[in-house]
Amino acid sequence: MADTPQAASHQYVPERQVRGNERAVMLLSGSFVLAFIGLAALDLDALSRIVDTSFGYATQYFGAYWQLLMLATFLVALVMAFSPLGRLRVGSSTPDYGNFSWLAMIMATLLAGGGVFWAAAEPIAHFVDTPPLFAARLGIEGGEEGAAVPALAQSFMHWGFLAWSILGALTGGMLMQLHYHRGWPLKPRTLLYPVLGERVMHGLPGALVDTFCVIAVVAGTVGPLGFLGFQVAYGLTALFGIPESTWLPAAVLLGVIPIYLFSAITGLDRGIRLLSRFNVVLALFLAAFILVLGPTAFIVDGFVQGMGTYVDNLLPMATFREDPAWLDWWTVFFWGWFIGYGPLMAIFVARISRGRTIRQIVLAMSVLAPVATCFWFAIVGGSGIAFELANAGAVSGPYNEAGLPAAMMAIAQQLPMGSVIAVLFLVLTTIFVATTSDSMTYTISLTMSEGDEPPTWLRVFWGLVLGVMAMILMLMGKGSITALQSFIVVTAVPVSLILLPSLWYAPRMAMHLADGDEPVIDNEAGTIPPPRR
Repeated sequence: MADTPQAASHQYVPERQVRGNERAVMLLSGSFVLAFIGLAALDLDALSRIVDTSFGYATQYFGAYWQLLMLATFLVALVMAFSPLGRLRVGSSTPDYGNFSWLAMIMATLLAGGGVFWAAAEPIAHFVDTPPLFAARLGIEGGEEGAAVPALAQSFMHWGFLAWSILGALTGGMLMQLHYHRGWPLKPRTLLYPVLGERVMHGLPGALVDTFCVIAVVAGTVGPLGFLGFQVAYGLTALFGIPESTWLPAAVLLGVIPIYLFSAITGLDRGIRLLSRFNVVLALFLAAFILVLGPTAFIVDGFVQGMGTYVDNLLPMATFREDPAWLDWWTVFFWGWFIGYGPLMAIFVARISRGRTIRQIVLAMSVLAPVATCFWFAIVGGSGIAFELANAGAVSGPYNEAGLPAAMMAIAQQLPMGSVIAVLFLVLTTIFVATTSDSMTYTISLTMSEGDEPPTWLRVFWGLVLGVMAMILMLMGKGSITALQSFIVVTAVPVSLILLPSLWYAPRMAMHLADGDEPVIDNEAGTIPPPRR
């Protein structure tokens, strides 16, 4: 797309000096890590009770708000993309990265371990136990052939348009304008600059905003790292007969930490980009293999019908509130997880998207990536449902007995060359989690440093913090990892309030950029002045 004259004329503004309290953010975040590990070691049951109680309050009082926030973010982003504002190119006249590398970094980073963990397990879970919306409307019993399409549609809902949009479709472009055109730093606090002005950029309020967002990402990244250890350990036991032990998952993680540390240290242009490209190529190979040699017709029909059911029921599924208990452990849990990731993912998107148009960013985040994710879920999860229909219990049995790792292994081993494909799935899962860990290591470090390139020592420090925290909690048992995974829903409460202003200010700032104005904020009024006409 051609640059608009106004957008192309803007040059990068050197970053403003922010009395940023980077040390305060590091101290507060580090204190949380130590406190969580300490309480888990002293009394895991007490920690679980605290997390469960907080989880309950968060889902009860914020669940409906999160559902509306997710839906509104998607809709506002689409309106911006297809309006004249979508042509605006932000940051520079040409993109920093080619299309494949750019999309690969987005897909590999944001999809993470969920691309394998949940792609295998969630469709079979919804197939066996039909989601309440479809059970009430269609009268479908779990395990019937008619339950396949609703199961896929519900999975698409949790990993589709709304989930991806909250991860940077609006906030990514908004941060890019504030950073590349006004010089404010790529930090979570910058999202509140349009509301609070410079007062949030300095002092304790800004430090607290950054800390909440860092803690949410630490919880959301350590959780998948821990589950990766259990996943690969289960696979090694199932495939090669390696005896189960407490130390085996930790040993797996010891092999993963150097991978994502090296990637994070070498930066966006080398390690993160190359690892993401390899990840996407391996995922495409496995997808093609399963599509050709697996239950092809079932996969294609399931994807087409599942997408149709998903789009047709998007509003009812997005606003469903009739079964709070089910919602808490499915939709609202996922929404809390994605919201918790939102600000730091937006920073990562802003960092790799300079030179892109608003339309490109929104379509990549809100349309292309979700459709690709849903197709991947149809391939992996759809195969699981097909195998389950052909042989009841073939996938649901292992899943009920051993959880997420067993579902993936059960599906892989029923394919041609099952053992080889199972090993490749383990490699893919490892690289998926590594690409998220390296990107989040980089972004957390960026939040605590000046400029666009965090120092190497800080990347090493936070990379080790994530890995060591995961290892310690793993050695305490799955309960510690589960508690941390649930805790991200609690951290989503303040983070969701940080994301809310983007619904109004992202379009307003784009209007100023389109009019040739910098997105200047009236700090006295705390609002953006109206565009010149």
